[in-house]
Amino acid sequence: MTRPDAALRLRRLLTIIPWIVDHQGSTLDELAARFGMKLAELERDLELVPFCGLPPYTPDRLIDCEIVDGRVFLRFAEYFARPLSLTPGEGFALLAAGQALLAVPGADPSGSLAAALGKLAGLLGAGDGMAVELGAARYLEPLRAAAGAGERVEIDYYTFGRDELTTRRIDPRAVFAAAGQWYVDAYCHRAGDDRLFRVDRVRGVRPTGEHFEAASDGGAGPTRPGGSGVSPVPGGPGVSPGAIFNPRPSDRRVTLLLNASAAWVPESYPMESVDELPDGRLRVVLVASERAWLERLLLRLGPAAEVLDPAEVRVEAAEAARRLLVRYG
Repeated sequence: MTRPDAALRLRRLLTIIPWIVDHQGSTLDELAARFGMKLAELERDLELVPFCGLPPYTPDRLIDCEIVDGRVFLRFAEYFARPLSLTPGEGFALLAAGQALLAVPGADPSGSLAAALGKLAGLLGAGDGMAVELGAARYLEPLRAAAGAGERVEIDYYTFGRDELTTRRIDPRAVFAAAGQWYVDAYCHRAGDDRLFRVDRVRGVRPTGEHFEAASDGGAGPTRPGGSGVSPVPGGPGVSPGAIFNPRPSDRRVTLLLNASAAWVPESYPMESVDELPDGRLRVVLVASERAWLERLLLRLGPAAEVLDPAEVRVEAAEAARRLLVRYG
């Protein structure tokens, strides 16, 4: 006989205790039926309740659990009935966890959880700008099927660099894995050019009933005019999975001076040059296709990075910091 997982028992208790607080005197049979547990499992879990409470864990701060004639009563657990008072950091953590639950296949995007998260996002000023990326790509199979059938589809796509959600019609030519992520090599009708999309950033896939034919060069449809926009496909049709980012000549080059604590930056992002200085700091040149992405990186680095060139990036970083402080104000 295996022992139940401690994390599972904790999650159950965190669900059961608030329910009992709101329904004092519930019977053991009612609780077991509601939470899908065997009676013996429920009784074992309730034995742990007297060990739960708040610091400093004195008798008056530990939950008292009493079972009388098969009915359960709790005392000293009144904090489960009080409204939560969250700091901004706690609020964002809760919002992220809730968004992760909504990303699970089968979750109701218009249910009570989604409504509560919408209210929380409004209070935090997060709006639609918060995206939670999970390991599993929810729309991987529909996109694979569309690529295999030569079917044009409409997708809702979150562009991380611009913090923007857009709707696009694409001709998916291939779906492949590279650098730990799934990508779609496609022709984007909105951009009028080839694009590479990360599958885990696709928020919806809908069939259009239209199909496309692969061109002789491996692409889809007619000859496409050049264009600019999100992440161009490296090398065009027949993209090599090893080359994910292909900067444009017009993209800004930014020179940073990094402290030793920021040595992870050149290991995590493509660099045009990396020079180690005698004092151990690094002078790096990176390509910033999108201002929003660069702002997030600089905010994350804080004093561990100094912008050397161009000068306007220092101004943009300061503006981003002020916007962030206003939210916390």
